[in-house]
Amino acid sequence: MAKDPVCDMEVAEATTQHTTTHQGKTYYFCSADCKKAFDLEPDKYADKN
Repeated sequence: MAKDPVCDMEVAEATTQHTTTHQGKTYYFCSADCKKAFDLEPDKYADKN
């Protein structure tokens, strides 16, 4: 399980449809809204992990 960097919810990497890659790392999201928030300000959320 991965942790959604926006809301900290646990996400199953194998089944989520919401992913993005930032600086060579793949991030997994629970929803399109969390992915959108990350995509708008990736450094704000990527620094959390």
